[in-house]
Amino acid sequence: MSMFCYQCQEAAGGKGCSVRGVCGKTSDVANLQDLLIYVVKGVSYVNQLARGANVNTKKADKFIIDGLFTTITNANFDKDVIENKIKDGLNIREEIKKELEKVNVKLGDNLHDSVTWNGQSTAEFEEKMTKIGVLSTENEDVRSLRELVIYGLKGMAAYYDHAHNLGHTNEAIVSFIEEALVATTQEKTADELVALTLKAGEFGVNVMALLDEANTSTYGNPEITTVNIGVGKNPGILISGHDLKDMEDLLEQTKGTGVDVYTHSEMLPAHYYPKFKKYDHFVGNYGNAWWKQGEEFESFNGPILMTTNCIVPPKASYKDRMFTTGSAGFEGVTHIPEREEGKVKDFSQIIELAKNSKAPTEIERGEIVGGFAHNQVIALADKVVEGVKSGAIKQFFVMAGCDGRMKSRDYYTEFAKEIPKDTIILTAGCAKYRYNKLELGDIGGIPRVLDAGQCNDSYSLAVIALKLKEVFQLNDINELPISYNIAWYEQKAVIVLLALLHLGVKNIHLGPTLPAFLSPNVAKVLVDNFGIGGITNVQDDIKMFLG
Repeated sequence: MSMFCYQCQEAAGGKGCSVRGVCGKTSDVANLQDLLIYVVKGVSYVNQLARGANVNTKKADKFIIDGLFTTITNANFDKDVIENKIKDGLNIREEIKKELEKVNVKLGDNLHDSVTWNGQSTAEFEEKMTKIGVLSTENEDVRSLRELVIYGLKGMAAYYDHAHNLGHTNEAIVSFIEEALVATTQEKTADELVALTLKAGEFGVNVMALLDEANTSTYGNPEITTVNIGVGKNPGILISGHDLKDMEDLLEQTKGTGVDVYTHSEMLPAHYYPKFKKYDHFVGNYGNAWWKQGEEFESFNGPILMTTNCIVPPKASYKDRMFTTGSAGFEGVTHIPEREEGKVKDFSQIIELAKNSKAPTEIERGEIVGGFAHNQVIALADKVVEGVKSGAIKQFFVMAGCDGRMKSRDYYTEFAKEIPKDTIILTAGCAKYRYNKLELGDIGGIPRVLDAGQCNDSYSLAVIALKLKEVFQLNDINELPISYNIAWYEQKAVIVLLALLHLGVKNIHLGPTLPAFLSPNVAKVLVDNFGIGGITNVQDDIKMFLG
């Protein structure tokens, strides 16, 4: 096989992509990403030694977070960029080694610390990949647990990067990421790796709390908001991905230009933050979840900014008006460099292109309501508690997570339609696009779909559950009338899952398929200890959840 990747839900055949990624990445990009992760592990090893010796680690910390984020599904498809990141990592590693020599710190024996790469021929590179890639771990269960940890760390790094962009950091989180990466290079028992997985869940909670604090302290607590899904007459810029700092910079630079700004997919929740409401040219949301961007980007007419992952290989019809920034990238697509210290990113090129573009083509009309993060829902706690006590609300369904292309994901639309009208859906992430435009009504003025925000805002759903546990004076979070039917796609969903497990949540059902990277034995551990399950069909699953 020319590559191997099984980190996302759409892994070919439910087993893994071995020729070309279903996501669209080529084998050379996939193998370079594997090499980048290998180098990230090596840098983590020397950086942990540097941290212990009080040698400055900031440059390496940033490289490690960026390296993990770059390899998330649908984030970066640019071979040259990934090659340069590998070279940067090797240079950083050597710089740290020299600093360690100055303070007489001896390096141990770590293979990942010794790798070199100078752009070998394809044959030489493929030989190296047999020792570096996912399948280099021969034991299936050890491989499964190592990859489960690594994928959780990728999600953790993504969330940390967003918090860092807003000036919020936590050295303990970065140190754990590095410690865990090093642990995946060592001989560990299955029990030790299971313990490491659960520790990753603990730090997953910490990093989502850090990002929540970063977002809310900067932009205010999300509030109930009605978002327009139609279009105006002005030319527009469409911003997708997850990074709110990029959103702020773009809105500031487009003031008074005659250019409107629209969100797409996971950027929809930006409308819920009070600070963004002051921009009268911030006019609405265009389109749906990430996987429909081929048709929706084409009809938008203006430039598109991808701030993070969720890129679909672009069509020629709009590739020249698509831009990436941060850890995102695609070959042939213009990349906006990082902001200089104390300055904003320069989006002038995008703005000038927008001024000469046609207004977006209308694809739908109407409004959707969101903004039900933990602060807002807790403000409605009396209504919620009364609804539960009176019997008006019988059950909550957490349907957070990701959307994707597979036809089987229609299950979530049908599930939302078929659950009883005395139930409420708690959601976050782009999974909501499967049902957030349905007319599902309300219960006593509480909408039956409560959207907390982006995938990282699944933290809000955990906070809400813990608050309800306190209000109802329960001993166990699992005694609440809450069922978990979560759609997953990529690695940020993995860290959300591990965080929920750390908080003690059990009987979570994942779909439309269980992760390919879970070996039968590892899957059994999750089933036996946490009640993890899959999905079947709507009617039987509703009976199971309500039974």
